[in-house]
Amino acid sequence: MSQLRGEGQAGVDPVAPLETSTSASPAHRLGVAPLESTPAHGHGAPAATGAEELAAIAQEAALRSVRFVAWRDLDDPEAGGSELHAHRVATLWAAAGIDVDFRTSAVPGGTRTVLRDGYRVTRRSGRYAVFPSAAAEGLGGGRHRGEGLVEVWNGMPFFSPLWYRGPRITFLHHVHAEMWRMVLPDGLARLGELVERRLAPPLYRRTRVVTLSQSAKDEIVSMLRLPAEGVTVAPPGVEPRFSPGGTRSATPLVVAVGRLVPVKRFDLLIEALVRARTVVPDLEAVIVGEGYERGALEALRRHHRAEGWLSLPGRASDDELLDWYRQAWVVASTSQREGWGMTLTEAGACGTPAVATDIAGHRDAVLDGRTGLLVDGTDAVAAAIAEVLSDAGLRARLGRGAIERSRWFTWQATARTTLEALADECCRRS
Repeated sequence: MSQLRGEGQAGVDPVAPLETSTSASPAHRLGVAPLESTPAHGHGAPAATGAEELAAIAQEAALRSVRFVAWRDLDDPEAGGSELHAHRVATLWAAAGIDVDFRTSAVPGGTRTVLRDGYRVTRRSGRYAVFPSAAAEGLGGGRHRGEGLVEVWNGMPFFSPLWYRGPRITFLHHVHAEMWRMVLPDGLARLGELVERRLAPPLYRRTRVVTLSQSAKDEIVSMLRLPAEGVTVAPPGVEPRFSPGGTRSATPLVVAVGRLVPVKRFDLLIEALVRARTVVPDLEAVIVGEGYERGALEALRRHHRAEGWLSLPGRASDDELLDWYRQAWVVASTSQREGWGMTLTEAGACGTPAVATDIAGHRDAVLDGRTGLLVDGTDAVAAAIAEVLSDAGLRARLGRGAIERSRWFTWQATARTTLEALADECCRRS
């Protein structure tokens, strides 16, 4: 492991961009120049491309409006990275003059319709009824010239190939696989697995799929058997506000961020933190987020008598989250499934290295030995956290690599790559 940390992944530069597509970019056919092979922001970087470029892509493809169908809205109490990703893309597309309409399930206590950052949101039907109701609306509403569809496949698909005949793409961040059995009763879990692995893939073989990372794409291709040439990689962005600054905690501080749900495996992280504290006795930790696993995690904290050094403060505001990233010595993630690991690159942009599980998504968000450490198992997570906290030189080197790596990622680039995928479908169909 120490050799990996010293040399990183063979042949991978910490500031090298990811390949965003395995097929020829539609930008060339649309007369739009490809992204430069330079960092997206930061020292000496070119100015970010603006709404005009997105508008040009849409205009050349005769794309005037886009309908999104998604399970949850950004205001939903259980909203996470998938909802944030769709929101950022929709906001930038709307700013480019595209008429964007979002269809999601109802939000408890929320209004039925809302205007948010330039796009419309319609929220109705229950958490599961949204799937057949959105399909019924698609069948009954007909297809309008200049319109496209974005389906957000978050566990359960909307089966858009059966009811939408216009140009469309599907956001699929990762395969859910064992997640079904982590959150559902046995019968429903088997049904979810059947839909994801057997029923849905044949219907989506001719659908352009957009995912967040190359490692997530590899799993989509191998596990769902979708054609590799139909899967586009569009990494998520890092907002400029995530940057070095503030003051590091005076004592070793580990920060983790995410919804308190089984797939994040915060129970594993707590066990690892308890073990790491035998090596770093003054270790403190914060798990930022909210979810239905709170009771179980608080019970585990009491079991280890960790109330004095481990806090679960709940949701954090944007400013509070930035402050936690800047105070932390290490950001940690023990998630079992991720399309990317946005908290890791956000913290990395603040100069905070990561310790994360070696899973698809994390392998692109973190370059092992260059921007953080990728490990497997509770003991390995504990050892990696203790090593980074104890070695100031290693911590500084990983932090510098994380800052450089984060400069490659902007939401503008994400919006451009996803729009190119939809524009390519418009051109292909026309």
